[in-house]
Amino acid sequence: MPNTPADDLNINAIRFLSVDAIEKAKSGHPGLPLGAAAMAYALWTRHLKHSPSNPHWFNRDRFVLSAGHGSMLLYALLYLTGYGLELDDLRAFRQLGSRTPGHPERDLAPGVEVTTGPLGQGFANGVGMAIAEANLAARFNRPGHTIIDHFTYAIVSDGDLMEGVTQEAASVAGHLGLGKLIYLYDDNHVSLANATDVTYTEGIEPKYEALGWHVQFVGHNEAYDVGAVARAIEAAQRVDDRPSLIIVRTTIGYGSPVADSYKSHGEALGKENTEKTKEALGWPLYPPFYVPEESLAFFRGAVERGRVAENAWETRFEHYAAAFPAEAAELRRMIAGELPEGLAKAIPTFSPEDGEIATRDAGGKVMNAVAALLPELIGGSADLDPSTKTYLKGLGDFQRQTRQGRNIHWGIREHAMGAGSNGLAAHGGLLPYTATFLTFSDYMKPAIRLAALSKLHVVCVFTHDSILLGEDGPTHQPIEHLAALRAVPGLTVLRPADANETAAAWLHALHDRGRPTVLVLTRQKLPVLAGTAGAPIERGAYVLAEAGGALDLILIATGSEVSLCLQARALLEQRGIGTRVVSMPSWELFEDQEQAYRDEVLPPAVGARLSVEAAATLGWSRWVGDHGACVGMHTFGESAPIAAVAEHFGFTPVHVAERGAALAVGVAKR
Repeated sequence: MPNTPADDLNINAIRFLSVDAIEKAKSGHPGLPLGAAAMAYALWTRHLKHSPSNPHWFNRDRFVLSAGHGSMLLYALLYLTGYGLELDDLRAFRQLGSRTPGHPERDLAPGVEVTTGPLGQGFANGVGMAIAEANLAARFNRPGHTIIDHFTYAIVSDGDLMEGVTQEAASVAGHLGLGKLIYLYDDNHVSLANATDVTYTEGIEPKYEALGWHVQFVGHNEAYDVGAVARAIEAAQRVDDRPSLIIVRTTIGYGSPVADSYKSHGEALGKENTEKTKEALGWPLYPPFYVPEESLAFFRGAVERGRVAENAWETRFEHYAAAFPAEAAELRRMIAGELPEGLAKAIPTFSPEDGEIATRDAGGKVMNAVAALLPELIGGSADLDPSTKTYLKGLGDFQRQTRQGRNIHWGIREHAMGAGSNGLAAHGGLLPYTATFLTFSDYMKPAIRLAALSKLHVVCVFTHDSILLGEDGPTHQPIEHLAALRAVPGLTVLRPADANETAAAWLHALHDRGRPTVLVLTRQKLPVLAGTAGAPIERGAYVLAEAGGALDLILIATGSEVSLCLQARALLEQRGIGTRVVSMPSWELFEDQEQAYRDEVLPPAVGARLSVEAAATLGWSRWVGDHGACVGMHTFGESAPIAAVAEHFGFTPVHVAERGAALAVGVAKR
C-alpha cells in the first residue's frame, strides 16, 4: 500500500525541521535527514517502543543514530514525539550551550542514548546494548514473567560501514547471534567527498550474510514506501538467531537540487536550494520550522502510547516482584546504579608477608572477590584473559546458548570491545569492564574518549604497563600511552604501586559512577609495600615514606617505580639527604583535592622533586615544579630481560639515588 497523504506530510515535517535548523545555523548535514526521514518515520511510528515522558524507562527499545552527522533527523523526531525538546532548541542547533549540538551527545537532549559522530562507534554501541538486553533477559526473566524484552535499532550510513570498528562489531554480533539487533542502512551511495564508488564497492549483502547477519534489501522504488520499510522491520523482528541489516537504497538530499550528490552531505542547502526543495516536495516556503497541527498531534500520540506501554510493564514488574522478590530487588538496584552493601568488606587486603604479586594478579583476585556481590560486573578481554587475569571464575561465558554468562569473549577486536562496552554501560543495569595490554589502548582510544565525553561508567584494565615487561620489546612496551590517557578530560587513570593500592583502585573505580576509569597494572611481580593498606588512594597521591630528618628531596612515583623509589630513599637517607616518597597513583584524583592537601603532600618550599615513571615524562612538570626533574622515557624500549632493560634505561635504585642527590644539591645552591 502506498503512503497516505498524512504519511507524506509527517515525513516532510521531519525533513523540513531538519533543513530549516541547518539553514539557520548555516552549518550541518541536510542530506541524511532528507534521504532517511521516511525509514526513520516507519521505525519511530510503527515499531519503536518508547516513552517520551520517561526517556529512561528501562524496557524501552534503544535507538542509535550511528550516522551522528545527521543529528537533526534525531532532534526533529525527539521534538515531534514529545521528548521535551522545543522549537527554540531546534532553532539553536549547533549554537553554544544548546541541547542540540552538531552531533548527538548522550543525555544533553532527552532521548539521545549515546554520543555519536565518529563513524562506526554508534554501530558498535548498539552491539553492546543488544548484549546487555540478552544478558539481563537470560538472568532475570522467568517463565510467565518476561520483563526484559526490547530491541536495539540504529540508522547506519555508508561511512559507518566503512570504518574498521564496524567490521569488528559486526563480526561479534554475528558470532553471538544477537537477534534483537536491527540496523537500517542508509544506502545512498554518497559520502562527504564523493560518490562511494570511488572507495567502496564491496558486496554488502554477501559480506554481512557471511558475518552471520540476516540481510534484506529495500530497493530504490520502495525506499520511501513506509509500508515496505515497516514490513522489512517486521521480518527482521521475527529472526531471533541473527542480527539484521536492512539495506534501504535511499537518495541523499532527497527532493533538493543537489540530491544524489555529495554537495548535499555536509553543508547547508542555502536559501535558494532550500526554497526549491520545499517547492519540489510541496512544503510551504514560510514560516521556517513550520509543523502542521495534524502532524504534531499525530507524533505527540507517542507520549500517551508510551505511558500505556510503560504502565503495563510496571504492572508486569509488580507481578514479577511478588513472585521473585529477591530477583526484582536485585534488578532494581542494578538499574538504579547503586552498589550493594558490604562491597568494601569483600575487597581483599595484602601484607608484605604474602610475598611479591603482580598488580594484574592482585586485580584478578579483587575482581573475583567482588563478582558474586556485584552481579552487574560483566566484561572481558581482547583474547587476553590468561595475561590480564580478568576472567570471572565460575560465572560462565556469554555465548549464543549461554546468555547469562558474564565473561564476554571479544576476540582480538579492541575497537569493538571499547565501543561495545560503552553500549553496555549506556544501556544501563550493567557495569562493564575491558582488558588488554596498555600499548593496545591506542586501538581503544576513540571509545575511551567517547566514554569520558558521555560520562559512562566503564572500567578499562590495561596490563603490561611499561618497558619493564621485558623481552616482548618496544612493540609491546608502552611509552606515550599514560600521557595520552591522562590528557583525556573526564577520565581517571590509576597506576597502583602494589596489591593493596590495586584493591583500593578497583574499589574507587566501582564507586566512581560518573566517569570511566583506567587501571594500569604490571605483568612483573612487585612487593607488597608497608603503608599501602588503607592508604588514601581516592586522594590521588599520599606520603608513603617520610624523610628521616629535614626534608631535602621528594621522590614522586607511580606503579612499579614506587618500590624502586623506596629503595633509592634508603640510599639517600644513608647519605644524609632527607627524602620523602610520594605515591601518586592518579594525577586526576590528586588534582581534584583541595590546595591545602596538595601542599601538604608536595610542600611548595621543597623545590627538589624528582618524578620516577617508566614512561614518557610529558606532563610531570606540573608536579615536579620549576626546579624539579624527571626520570622517565624519551625513546622506545628494548627487547631484553627486565633487569637488563631497567639497568639500560636507569630504573635502578642507584641511578635514581644519584639523580636525586644531584638534584637536592643543585636546588640547595640556588
